[in-house]
Amino acid sequence: MIQKKKSKGLSFAQRKKGIDISIIRKISIWVVEIIIVIVIAATLSYFVGLQSSVVGKSMAPTLDAGDEILINRFSYKLTDPKTNDLIVFLPNGNEKSHYYIKRVIAVPGETVQIKDGQVYVNGKPFEEEIEVDPIENAELAAEEILLENDEYFVLGDNRNNSEDSRYANIGNVKSEHIIGKAWFCISPGNKIGKIK
Repeated sequence: MIQKKKSKGLSFAQRKKGIDISIIRKISIWVVEIIIVIVIAATLSYFVGLQSSVVGKSMAPTLDAGDEILINRFSYKLTDPKTNDLIVFLPNGNEKSHYYIKRVIAVPGETVQIKDGQVYVNGKPFEEEIEVDPIENAELAAEEILLENDEYFVLGDNRNNSEDSRYANIGNVKSEHIIGKAWFCISPGNKIGKIK
């Protein structure tokens, strides 16, 4: 009996290829990782990455006009602003205004008054964390002010060149108008770092 040899010529029949599970698994992991990174980046940029420029000299020498800062919008969702925090707010909630940056001097329930160039909180001299000049103009704070449950009294570090809670057009800052905490300076290069 003679056996025919199979020809090794061209074959047009397609071989069925199996799906490579390892490639699908790798692609799935990449997709999940990319989604996680995007969610983390969006969360960070929303809560702690809001960038703003300082306007004016009211916070000098801590911050100067043109300094670029990051605002932490998340911190005040967990806690309330504290004395000496630098808060960012819209005066009277005015959406058309630029952001104001000021230092918290007194918190809800406290009293504040400015006498003889000195700030008094609850009848005692305010303990400054920075060096400031005596205040020349007390304005509204010449008389003792009692802060309501949602109000903060703020001053600029450049006390004699600052539009702040002493003036009627700013007044006490309501908690609902606070955007967040000024926490990190990103420009200029010599000031990069946490804001104190």
